[in-house]
Amino acid sequence: MLIGSMTGYMLFSKELLQLQSEFVPVFVCSSLACGVYFAGLAGYLYPGAVILLTGGVLLAGIYGVRILFKKYKIHAEITLFNTLFVIGSLFFFYLLYKSRLIHYDNFSHWAVVLKQMLSTNAFPDASSALIDFKNYPLGTSSFIYFICRFAGHSEAVMLVAQGLLIFSCFYALFGVITEKKRFLLYAFLAAGCSTLSVFNITIRISNLLVDFLLPIFTLVLFAVIDRYEKQLVKACFVIAPVAGLLMIIKSTGTIFAGIGFCYLIFIWLRNRDRNLVKNGFAVLLSIGVALIPWLLWSWHMAAAFKGVENKFDVARQVDTVFGGKTQEEVRQIVSLFIQSVFDLKSRPFMGILAFNLMAAGGSIFAWVVLKKNWRLWKALIALNVVVILYYAGILGLYIFSMPSDEALRLAGFERYASSIVVLFAGGLVLCATGDLERTFYYRIGQVPDLMAFKSVDSKDRYQKGVIVCIALAVILLMSEFNGMETIRESYTSTLPYKVRQVTGDRWYLDGKMDESRYLFYATDADGQVTDYYLQYIGKYMLFAPHVDGICAFYEDNMDNLLSGYDYLVVVESDVEARYLLRKHYGVAGEVGVYRVERDGGGGLDWNVWILIF
Repeated sequence: MLIGSMTGYMLFSKELLQLQSEFVPVFVCSSLACGVYFAGLAGYLYPGAVILLTGGVLLAGIYGVRILFKKYKIHAEITLFNTLFVIGSLFFFYLLYKSRLIHYDNFSHWAVVLKQMLSTNAFPDASSALIDFKNYPLGTSSFIYFICRFAGHSEAVMLVAQGLLIFSCFYALFGVITEKKRFLLYAFLAAGCSTLSVFNITIRISNLLVDFLLPIFTLVLFAVIDRYEKQLVKACFVIAPVAGLLMIIKSTGTIFAGIGFCYLIFIWLRNRDRNLVKNGFAVLLSIGVALIPWLLWSWHMAAAFKGVENKFDVARQVDTVFGGKTQEEVRQIVSLFIQSVFDLKSRPFMGILAFNLMAAGGSIFAWVVLKKNWRLWKALIALNVVVILYYAGILGLYIFSMPSDEALRLAGFERYASSIVVLFAGGLVLCATGDLERTFYYRIGQVPDLMAFKSVDSKDRYQKGVIVCIALAVILLMSEFNGMETIRESYTSTLPYKVRQVTGDRWYLDGKMDESRYLFYATDADGQVTDYYLQYIGKYMLFAPHVDGICAFYEDNMDNLLSGYDYLVVVESDVEARYLLRKHYGVAGEVGVYRVERDGGGGLDWNVWILIF
């Protein structure tokens, strides 16, 4: 039913709006996400999801009847590109379905929010003790909820659901191509898109983090606007739900959506001789509609979370200039930030430098050798300005908003930087694809296909270009696939796996949380206890808000410590822990869950404590 529902919406969208096939999946996914999101804000998350599912199923049924009676014909072109894209995507979806959550932020926010939504069929509220960062928007969470509600709530289904968003975006990028028979364009763009995975290597796509979604959704805005440059009203209609979802993917989504809207306004002004007023009204209406999800979230935060302190609240300490930081701390932050931005060995810096050089070199080559004036150099200037402004904004985040301990170590910098590098590189690749398309001597249709080259030599160069681009794309995609496979194979050595083996992954009816108090014990390897990684995993697995962690017992304080908990969960045992637990409580202290009990008198002396395995 879920597959049929989404198919029904896609057929309806394509027929009603006459959209290019590449834009249909991302348009439908974005619209569904916004629909579920609105239902969640209204307090009808589950009924809204059911209504959306039913509507799509009915549409699929209608189209099925029409096809049966030959009243509608599906125009499905089986092209080489579509075949290769589907095959490549299936490999990654198979791997996602076999993967499990590992990254820290899955358990600190993204996965636990989903678990609560699926358990309660409602958005988290101010009383949601499991959710620490309540001001994070719920855009992608709404879409993943819709998929998981009807396809299962396992971690694998969560990853596949987010994968649908990612691959629908990548598919949409190929909609920028108008010369459908020029396979070199597809090969070139595929190689460029594959390169983007190099800058996403710190988080991969096998997690629920959204830092990669932000730039690729923005690239979709670029592709749609560029493709429908002469049909700006249609472009505005298509990008409204996409930009609307982008704004509620993460707080910084408004920045990325703003970049896309700046490009839309630029295209509108550049084509002001074409229905200036009509197109201008469409542009304003599109921006206004896209702002609705973000405005509703802002209102929801002000109304439902009044008085709740959230991470990254700007100027939380109003009595200070720099959000509670001293001038010396600000100097340290600025110094470390500059060093990190211009670190010659860092992947973001190397990416920006490499794509600057390639874009500049390509523009010069086109001007001198091909005698073509490519737009690439203009895109290069514009995107460099975007990068500079983005970095300035991130620096402001560290100084004015982020807590001092995190700001002084530039927490999350690599992810923030990777997002803008993906946008920078992807924007240049899209522009270069358009320039390359306009460079062909003949347009498809002007002459017979077999004669669509200026000379035999140009056709030979074309074929070699296809081979090189395909080889590059395959190599990069295989590298990404192998990297994800290595992570998947190493899952049994990770902390989430160890916790799952002890506690299981617990789901309770009607969203009832486990109110018991748990104390987790494990070694502090890689700071897994002191940085709260263990505790977040424990909260997610147990669906319990009262979880603490410890990496060492102090013999004189053991009774006092354990008296505050109902269970001791030993995730990783060591000699000292086993010795103390055996000495004081007569238990082995091996990995497992121990229930803490007292005798009927309620005594707190160590000799009346019993830990039951």
